[in-house]
Parts: sequence; structure tokens; C-alpha cells
Amino acid sequence: MADRWKVKTSEVFFSAEKTICLALALAVLSFPETGNPDDYDPLEVTPGKPSRKIALTVQDKTRKREIPILVYLPPNPNPDNSAVILFSHGLGGSRNACSYLGEHWAKRGYVAVFLQHPGSDSSVWQAVPLRQRMRTLQKAGNNKNFQLRVEDVKTVLNQLETWSTEQGHPLAGLMNLNKIGMAGHSFGARTTQAVSGQIFPDPQSDFADERITAAIALSPSSSSRDKPERAFGKVAIPWMLMTGTHDAAPFGTSVDPKSRLKVFPSLPPGGKYELVLDKAEHEAFTQEKRRRQTSRNPNHHRAILGLSSAFWDAHLCDNPQAAAWLQGPGPRSLLEKQDRWQTK
Repeated sequence: MADRWKVKTSEVFFSAEKTICLALALAVLSFPETGNPDDYDPLEVTPGKPSRKIALTVQDKTRKREIPILVYLPPNPNPDNSAVILFSHGLGGSRNACSYLGEHWAKRGYVAVFLQHPGSDSSVWQAVPLRQRMRTLQKAGNNKNFQLRVEDVKTVLNQLETWSTEQGHPLAGLMNLNKIGMAGHSFGARTTQAVSGQIFPDPQSDFADERITAAIALSPSSSSRDKPERAFGKVAIPWMLMTGTHDAAPFGTSVDPKSRLKVFPSLPPGGKYELVLDKAEHEAFTQEKRRRQTSRNPNHHRAILGLSSAFWDAHLCDNPQAAAWLQGPGPRSLLEKQDRWQTK
């Protein structure tokens, strides 16, 4: 169990916002049980009110490990309505990665907690000469760091439970910990898959955390040591997968666009979704840009934000409008002609 909390920095910024769970719960009362997807917009936010982000550090004395986190708070968080989303960065990233997701999810009413994993974060490459960075990063993507990441998720969840009832803590009374989602990119997607239902060949490697009730994997990975049907065939919670036709791993591994597409067919039906963005590269899901990366398609982030928000609304907030939107023509309204979308 993680120990006492420590605030490192605190930053207040003004942005558009919307507290979604309560607002949409009231809105759908006038619609049939299935909801009216025509009146649903996962990109909508209401401008004019401040929201906050707070940087904290989780102390894990048992493992002698510090886990930095960055929490994006909605302007009016409510423990009954503010579901929690954890996010795990890719190899060499930090808690500041994919901030466009954290900011939008917070504006929609979620408490977004972005983790930083020591040993596979930005500290691995920052002091390394440029010509050696790729090799150093590749070495950091090992099984030891993978297992450390999985434990980080559990440790942070434990600490959030403590902080939620700790008098005087800046997160006390602000989170609904009965509604927890998990997301991640690349190495963070592997982390997400592990804690939300993927099965591993080693019978001792049971990483699933039952507190997580929905998950999104950006640049997912199929199992390299097991058949995909066995690895993913028993995933019981809703999953959304997002990848691109050019989504190859940047570190010379065997993970290529074709291997990422093996996950979805292996998942059981029920709350499963896959988005394949046309010509999207690995960094399309982040805000970073590789030296040789082609120009970005601005619609990719729009699609990622909209589909991820609808997924959380449907499966964390139990919003029937969002569920109907996902199953109907709604997603295609955000996608381009060559993008692929499927559900089961």
C-alpha cells in the first residue's frame, strides 16, 4: 500500500468544461430507455468555468518506488458522478504525455489520473546522447519494467482510495471509485491490457484488477508468447482498441500494424470496439512528433477524443445516449472515408 501523499506542484488553468455524468443523466430522462443518439455529442464542452490539474507523487515504501501522477480535475467534481480514468504512457513518456486526452476527459466531467512509470519513462533517455537513445529505450521495454508498471496501477488505485477519504487532501471527496476506467498508449496499452483482462501463459501472472470496469488501448499489442484467442478470449469488460494503418512500433520490435489487428477478432462479443485510422502512425495518438514522421492529420485527434469520450460515457456513466451513438452511425460522423470502425 502506498504511503502518505505529497504535492509537488499545482497548476490552475482556465478552459472549456462540462461535468458530464450528472448533466447527461438528467438529459436522458426525457428520452426512451435506449437514449436518443441524435442529441448526443461526445466532443461538446461548455465554456466559461475553470478546471484544475494537480501533480502528486505516490510513495510506495514496499517497493521503494515513487510514482509521479498528474490529475486532471473537472471544474465541479462530485464523488457520485466523477468517474476516474487512469492513463499509462508509452515507453519513454511521462505523466505529461497525451495531455489533450486528460484535458478533454476532465472537461467532460472525469477525474483523469496520468501515471509516470520510473524505469520506462522519460528519465531513461533524457541524459543519454542522441545516437544512443533508441537503443536505451528499447532495453527499457523489458518484462521487469512491464511488471513494475502493472504494480504501479494497483498501487495508485490503492492510494486513490486512501486519499478519497483523507481529510484535507486535495482529492478527498472528488472521485467515484466505483467507476474506474484504464487507458494507455503503446507500452501503456500493454499495461492497460494486462490489468483489464488479458491472460498470460504463466499461471502465476494474473495481473487483472477487478476495480477497472472499462479500458481503452491505443496501439494495442497481440500476445507474442500465446495464441491471441487464449490471451484475449475471456476479456469480460468493455474494451476499445485504437490503431492506425501505419502504426508500427518505433523501436525496431516485431510489433507492426498487422499484429495490432489480431487483438479485436480474439475478443469475445459485448462492448468491444475497434478503430483503425487511415495512415495513422504510432505518434498519431500522442502529441509528440518523430523526426521522420509525416504531417499529422488533424482529424485523428478529433476522432480519438470523440470515440473515447463516448466509450467512457457509455461504460462508466451508463449513458444510454452514448451507447446508442456508439452502436449507430455516430462514430462515422467523426471519421474519414478510409478509416475503419467495427463493434461486437
